[in-house]
Amino acid sequence: MVAAVPPYVAVVHRVTSRDLPYSWHRGCPVGPAQLRRVQLRYVGFDGRSHVGQLIVNERVVPQVTQVFRQLYAARFPIRKMVPVDVYHGSDSRSTAADNTSSFNCRFAVAPGPKHWSMHAYGEAIDINTVENPYLEGGRVLPPRGAPYADRSHARPGMAIEGNVLVRAFTRAGWGWGGRWSGSTKDYQHFSTNGR
Repeated sequence: MVAAVPPYVAVVHRVTSRDLPYSWHRGCPVGPAQLRRVQLRYVGFDGRSHVGQLIVNERVVPQVTQVFRQLYAARFPIRKMVPVDVYHGSDSRSTAADNTSSFNCRFAVAPGPKHWSMHAYGEAIDINTVENPYLEGGRVLPPRGAPYADRSHARPGMAIEGNVLVRAFTRAGWGWGGRWSGSTKDYQHFSTNGR
């Protein structure tokens, strides 16, 4: 039996710099006026409905609310969903906590020259960061994600080719870091341009 959950709801709010004390600063590629706080229902690993928050670019609000509507209907489990400001803007602390989040004005965690992450534009979302770790050169980030580096054993909350999570973002036109070529894979990462 699947427990009944209340209807899906997504409420959109404007934000100011005061709402983003750690994730935004002068010099970021987007300003607070271009960002929105989306409060939405999601299903947790406990099978119950919870309310979380994502800070995203206003341009992607319709896509984000639709993707999470599909995930809610499918009862896809999400561990937690709070803005990265709860972790003082620390991507490492947020991912270690298995947090699903979006906006954070930071550089990409990638080899090569420094460049803004798509999170700095509010156009990327990391989902269930422990179940969907970032793999690069033998490193697993966060380290708690090591048991999930083997993607052949599907477990709840994972992003797997063809499952509801990957399909929902693909239908929205977003790319997935699990499809990156080479040995670097970012299974948690979905973005408007696939990077």
